[in-house]
Amino acid sequence: MKITCVGIDVSDGHSTISAYAWGDVMLMKPQDVPHTVDALHGLADEIGRLPGEVRVVMEHTGRCWLPIAGVLREAGLFVSAVNPKLIRDFGDNKLRSLKTDKADSRKIARYGLRYWNELQPYAPTETTRQKLLEFSRQLDNSNKLLTAQKNNLQAIVSVTFPGVRKLFTSPAREDGRIKWVDFVCDFYHCDRVRKLGAAAFTECYRAWCKRKGYNFTKYGCAKIYALACNCVPSLSCDRDTKLLINEVARQLTAISVAVEVFRAKIYDLASTLPEFGCVMAMFGCGKTTGPQLMAEIGDPTRFRDRVVDGRRIKGKKQLAQFAGVAPGNNQSGSYEQQSVKASKKGSANLRRTLFQIISTHLKKMPDNPIYHFLDRKRVEGKEYFVYMTAASNRFLQRYYAQVRDYLAAQPVDPPSPSIAA
Repeated sequence: MKITCVGIDVSDGHSTISAYAWGDVMLMKPQDVPHTVDALHGLADEIGRLPGEVRVVMEHTGRCWLPIAGVLREAGLFVSAVNPKLIRDFGDNKLRSLKTDKADSRKIARYGLRYWNELQPYAPTETTRQKLLEFSRQLDNSNKLLTAQKNNLQAIVSVTFPGVRKLFTSPAREDGRIKWVDFVCDFYHCDRVRKLGAAAFTECYRAWCKRKGYNFTKYGCAKIYALACNCVPSLSCDRDTKLLINEVARQLTAISVAVEVFRAKIYDLASTLPEFGCVMAMFGCGKTTGPQLMAEIGDPTRFRDRVVDGRRIKGKKQLAQFAGVAPGNNQSGSYEQQSVKASKKGSANLRRTLFQIISTHLKKMPDNPIYHFLDRKRVEGKEYFVYMTAASNRFLQRYYAQVRDYLAAQPVDPPSPSIAA
């Protein structure tokens, strides 16, 4: 049977297409196709006229590939989205290094021919899971911005009111407001506190807490006043200083509000998925880490057992490889390394969430198999990242097994009468 592979190197706004048949026979010279409705439908018709069994291969990098993959799949074509790392490591048997869109499209087509039987068909993610993943990624980005802006504001406040940040331990409220940020907006300089006097500042701070909705304590108020009387600022108390701190604090508050909005939204979206109850019952999966874990893994049933080159790869191992926590192998002759680093070639966001969950096990020391495994590896003298990664792998295996069994036990909705008829 004649087989043909179409390699697509996707870029922003256009893609480069090449087609090869078995035997390294070029059927379609590299050409650029814009991401427009007419051009993509025309491309689907042209691919459909190629001889033999045709498969389309592209890299799933960024989000630019999603529109073209959707159009070609709707046209009835076999579309496979491959990890860019696999394409990059695939050799063209050439010493000369080429990095152009045309060369990349040819390389992708040859990769598809070489690994024809291992190509997995692209299946679009359902709308809820796709939204959940996008909101989770935005939450991660916003948290990075929030940390950077917090450090920025602390650096500025350290020259107007040194040490005041350490006096506030309250976390962010559900509306995103942060007590110490609101405080430095109104009391941006230590002179504004000590010039009032102890009694006047106490009443002023009491009224401020009532107006802002924060708890007031005399002990906390006294510590703030004592710090204001003893700290040494290096920036004067004037309008410019007030403007500087207020603008930075306003930006920080806006980011903090966005973080809380994203966190609430991903929880609401995750609660509509069938495995939500099972995942949230696992130790370490809180209101943030649980939905983020579900967002990064997606539909766990897509990791099915399959046979590759005569070897059976279990779904739980595929999930570990997807996360980048699967241990590697290093053996040559009589030498075999006992402890091999994890690949870390998978989802960095998923690994970050797993480390947060395992860190909770490490702090709370629950009586469950994950902590017992973690503690045993630690007692054996393993390094921190070794036993944390091993525990993450073990947690993923239990996650896969429990969610798979939970979903299999759920009743299937009967078809509607009209469909049954």
